[in-house]
Amino acid sequence: MNFSEERNKRTAYIESILQRYLPPAEGYQKIIMEAMEYSLMAGGKRLRPMLMWETFRLFGGQGRKIEPFMAAIEMIHTYSLVHDDLPAMDNDEYRRGRKTTHIVYGEDMGILAGDALLNYAFETACSAFDDEETDPVQAGRALQILARKAGIYGMIGGQVVDVKESGHAVSGETLDFIYRLKTSALIESSMMIGAVLAGADKDQVSAMEKIGEKIGLAFQIQDDILDVTGNEEDLGKPVHSDEKNEKTTYVTWKGLEKAREDVARMTEEAVKELRRFDAPDDFLEQLLVSLVGRKK
Repeated sequence: MNFSEERNKRTAYIESILQRYLPPAEGYQKIIMEAMEYSLMAGGKRLRPMLMWETFRLFGGQGRKIEPFMAAIEMIHTYSLVHDDLPAMDNDEYRRGRKTTHIVYGEDMGILAGDALLNYAFETACSAFDDEETDPVQAGRALQILARKAGIYGMIGGQVVDVKESGHAVSGETLDFIYRLKTSALIESSMMIGAVLAGADKDQVSAMEKIGEKIGLAFQIQDDILDVTGNEEDLGKPVHSDEKNEKTTYVTWKGLEKAREDVARMTEEAVKELRRFDAPDDFLEQLLVSLVGRKK
């Protein structure tokens, strides 16, 4: 298996799903649909829906009932980025190599585009109930996971503490809390939902949550590393933004070398846990490992 080719195939598949679930740009409010599409189709790794689909496959999931949730998780991730870029937050003008949503559509529409993506994510996820193959109990559990991991006990909770503590040094314990909620929560959600919709049992879903937590932490720490060592051309966004916003990061807390070591260790632990399960191929394992050496 050529990992790069396989990943490109999966990315194209996910892009087609996103296009299919986007609302048509029509009506008096069509500008918000246009802003939603601009934000959602800006590219990116599509990591969360990819992890969801691969976990679904890991537990023998079949059919298209997973697709509304794949679109929904990417909509939620995208809305968080749109709001992160706003002047009141990180005040970034570029993401993924092009102007951010609020620069193109204005701050007011930037706020509303994020709101629209979040609400439409749940409308999209709920459309899974229209599929005759969908087990309503599984879909309900998946929605519960999605809502909690995206909310005040998940991504939003982490973002709140991140914003509140910005501008001064924070403890390692606080930083760990921020990362586990702000970044890991949606990755945990992706893998848990994939498992749930495939009919995995409680222990298997819990194992996916643990793997997602480790991968989420490793992913965020690698982001910190790239903010110091990367370049704007590769990343498609400004570097040294953490320094500009006076944020404590894993690199400022533990140093660059220790940060690199911990990314490798956490990924290795996640892969070891994953190997307990009988994967149909090694793509998911390679995907987790690829996060360690990524340059963007």
